[in-house]
Amino acid sequence: MLPVGRELSYAEHLHLIARRVPVSQFGLQTEVPLRDVPVVASTMNITLRSMQIFCDVVQRRSFSLAAGDNGIAQSSASQTVHHLEERLGVQLLDRSKRPFVLTPEGERYYDGCRQLVRLHQKLEDEIHALRDETARRLSVASIYSVGLAHMSALMERFKTEYPGADVRLDYMHPAQVNEAVEQGEVDLGLVSFPEDSRKLVATAWRTESLVLVCHPRHRLAKSESIELGELAGESFVALKTNLRLRAEIDRELLVEKVEIHVAHELDNIEHIKRDIETGAGVSILPAPTVQREVADGTLVSVPVKGTPLERPLGIIHRRGVELSCIALQFIEMLQADGEFACTASASANGKVDQLSQQR
Repeated sequence: MLPVGRELSYAEHLHLIARRVPVSQFGLQTEVPLRDVPVVASTMNITLRSMQIFCDVVQRRSFSLAAGDNGIAQSSASQTVHHLEERLGVQLLDRSKRPFVLTPEGERYYDGCRQLVRLHQKLEDEIHALRDETARRLSVASIYSVGLAHMSALMERFKTEYPGADVRLDYMHPAQVNEAVEQGEVDLGLVSFPEDSRKLVATAWRTESLVLVCHPRHRLAKSESIELGELAGESFVALKTNLRLRAEIDRELLVEKVEIHVAHELDNIEHIKRDIETGAGVSILPAPTVQREVADGTLVSVPVKGTPLERPLGIIHRRGVELSCIALQFIEMLQADGEFACTASASANGKVDQLSQQR
């Protein structure tokens, strides 16, 4: 029997989910045996779907992209979040800012929803495994700047080659990727500046060159290449100081004794590109992240002379956890992909071979 009239724990939520009992049924200050509670499956399904849509809106930072992920109209995604806010009586998103940001209540609700949805997905995995031993699921968390368009194409190719696989890819901030892998919420993480730690094993993936990125009408736009010293006094659109790429760029500028004016600090590369397109300043970014804009003519990339500026990318997984066959296959496809070929692939392939031999 479950106590009524108090907030249920995640374990109790999952118990109700497994029995397909809507949490909203518990409104009386009594104890109600589960067998006496009417089943309203649609209510629970809608609640879980609403939480999933809300999590996708936050992770994708876009109502339209989240709507596409869930096969619904953008207006439906917006209404779903609005209905959640009405039910909770709080504002989850601050829409006065572009792009929107989570309110303090929204951050707490997102953390809870994400845990509950993933716990439910884990429960579904267990049920599916009992029903179909060939069912295989892989969850991957990635930083935003790995190349969204190309990753989407790679995911489709992977599903074609391994039709029995069920792969989910979520985009997060770097710290969240590490946390999700450490806590076992996802199987693999795609990160920049990967490092082994007490809890994580890092495998090399690819290395990206850093380039100057500027507006087509900027004074350096027509240069074949530049030296860092030519950026002295420039308005610079930078990543926030808590991000590793920002620290590496700041270190190189300090070594070269180049002083810049930081016009804006933003938390991801997509926002930086949009800011540069308005003429707000210049930045130093990984070359692959601006390929589309350079091809469209909205931005210009210029190579940097001197010591090579690079951003290494890697694949991380939880230490002490044996990788599944589907995880190894996914890693192999990443490293074998021509556009994503890692310049240090020899050691990476050796690690994958070693992992394969341990199975």
